[in-house]
Amino acid sequence: TRLIMKFELNKSTVMNLLKAPSIIVLFLWMIVPLSMTLYFSVIRYNLLSTMDNGFEGLGNYEFFMTDAAFMPAILNSLILVVSIIVVTIISGIILAVLIDRTFPGRGIVRVMLISPFFIMPTVNALLWKNMFMNPVYGMFAFFSNTFGLEPIDWMSDYPLVSIIIMLSWQWTPFALLIFMTALQSQDQEQKEAAELDGAGFFAKFYYLTLPHLSRSIAIVIMIEMIFHLSIFAEILITTGGGPGNDGTNLTYMIFTNALLNFDVGIASAGGVFAIILANIVAYFLIKQVGKSLMA
Repeated sequence: TRLIMKFELNKSTVMNLLKAPSIIVLFLWMIVPLSMTLYFSVIRYNLLSTMDNGFEGLGNYEFFMTDAAFMPAILNSLILVVSIIVVTIISGIILAVLIDRTFPGRGIVRVMLISPFFIMPTVNALLWKNMFMNPVYGMFAFFSNTFGLEPIDWMSDYPLVSIIIMLSWQWTPFALLIFMTALQSQDQEQKEAAELDGAGFFAKFYYLTLPHLSRSIAIVIMIEMIFHLSIFAEILITTGGGPGNDGTNLTYMIFTNALLNFDVGIASAGGVFAIILANIVAYFLIKQVGKSLMA
């Protein structure tokens, strides 16, 4: 017995030693940038006047949170996240239900529907900005002129709507892929029994399909929430945060302070605020998703 216990102890020790390097690297990977961000957030540090340094305390946080762009950035961040998630989930469910049946060319249709997800964010932004939403030679302008309507300058008149459209188009395939996979495991006998009882399409969808997709919906919400809190490339390429603060979100506001105003201290304070906000959202989100997965 002692020999077995000694062997198990040695085996456990060896396993811990083998895991230690990766754990240490991951820990340093997270703790070093976080420590530097915390440090710079409490000092006065501007790249244009590096000699004028000193302890600032909570002054950087106060300056960041009292900036005129702060509240619009927070509101725009929430609008973007919620709108994109709602649009992608609804669109993904509709498309997944429509293609969850056998028809000629089904494989090609699936590939075409999923392919936008693999386009890089910068390319996606340039595609929509120049090919679709340009008020002079874009496709939307062409159709407007065809029907005698005034073309819309999407980036200037509706900056948030423009970003929501292009990101929803790119992320709907992700939701579609998750829902499409989930529908493959749906019990077909229940659907057949419901049909025999006279249930129509909408009754089967509401009472069978939608409950079956609840876990998948929770996963899509969690993953998209994490990614869309840090939307940046699309805003930089298309609206540049404007006009005014109409197209600015929290990530772009931090970028403005860091790389346009060269104020590392204020940008670091914004980064700490974003980390706290993301962790608060993640805590409640994971809690709800956990309940959904355990149901």
